[in-house]
Amino acid sequence: MTATRKARLALADGTVFEGRAWGADGHTTGEVVFTTGMTGYQEVLTDPSYHGQIVTMTAPHIGNTGVNDADPESLDGKPHVAGYVVRDPSPIPSSWRSQQTLEAHLAEHGIVGIGGIDTRRLTRHLRDHGSQNGCIGTEEASDLVDRARAAPDMNGLDLVARVTPTSAYEFEESRGDWAVPFKPHDPPRAKRPRRHIAVLDFGVKRHILRCLVDAGCRITGLPASTPAKKILELEPDGVFLSNGPGDPAAVQYAVATIRDLLGKKPIFGICLGHQLLAQALGAKTHKLKFGHRGLNQPVKDLATGRIEITTQNHGFVVDVESISGQARTTHLHLNDGTSEGLEAPDAGAFSVQYHPEAAAGPHDSLYLFERFLDAVDESAGH
Repeated sequence: MTATRKARLALADGTVFEGRAWGADGHTTGEVVFTTGMTGYQEVLTDPSYHGQIVTMTAPHIGNTGVNDADPESLDGKPHVAGYVVRDPSPIPSSWRSQQTLEAHLAEHGIVGIGGIDTRRLTRHLRDHGSQNGCIGTEEASDLVDRARAAPDMNGLDLVARVTPTSAYEFEESRGDWAVPFKPHDPPRAKRPRRHIAVLDFGVKRHILRCLVDAGCRITGLPASTPAKKILELEPDGVFLSNGPGDPAAVQYAVATIRDLLGKKPIFGICLGHQLLAQALGAKTHKLKFGHRGLNQPVKDLATGRIEITTQNHGFVVDVESISGQARTTHLHLNDGTSEGLEAPDAGAFSVQYHPEAAAGPHDSLYLFERFLDAVDESAGH
């Protein structure tokens, strides 16, 4: 990090944080959010769900293991954050897996960052006043505040169109040496038939697809705008609705597609996929004050009473009351009681707000991939 080059992070409410320029030159705007994970910074950088956001890491020491070609969550391996904010950037990585320093990676991909700021103060500010637009740059504070205020609001913003693929693709990569069992205490099961799963890709994380492959799936990834008719023409055994960025209410073309698929194929949704499925079923979504982002989010399974520690990354949420009469709420967030899962048995669909693939994070919820494949097998008559 260039210690002599000063930079600022300016928020739309006029609050300014002083620090040092880091990563690419220039300035950047986006919604400023924070994530509480103490590990997995490369996964955060490359998660398409962070598209359009300036991400603050609450863990102070970032970059100490460098970056590599195996851990990116985007299918193209590139970062998706609009900007990056850390307290103590590590200039020297120490890991046998490291292939590049974090700062060099940011600079190579044009990601503007800032280091050396009080991220605890920033996090408290966002917690108390809510996530808001900001601007990182080396210009005068007043100019940066003006840029932050001129940036588009996240409400009503369709960011899926910026990250979804332009054509269909196949995916065959497994978790490899890093795989853990989906149900570690269950006895070995007979090998299930390989199932064809159509993935509506709203900005899917790579590790989700790896988990589906390891669960016995043949994957066809599809652009978010693919209509239901074309999906059904592929004769998939099931449909997966991926995570992704932005306001779910702005992605009505996907909601219409999902509505046309209900009851025709087993459906499993994660994160944005959960929100879009809820809308297709008639529920509503709204924006949280500062969202859920991190690796330690407690969720309760209402059917079993079991508490799962989960990985999450979302700023919008399904309104729990609006689910009533449309579907059954299956999971709730223990911190604020918000929706974390739903099930619509008559439509053959279920979804969760959190990330069971957990890259990075705990493995409490990996069983959900087996649950989806069980539903697919039952639908296929096996």
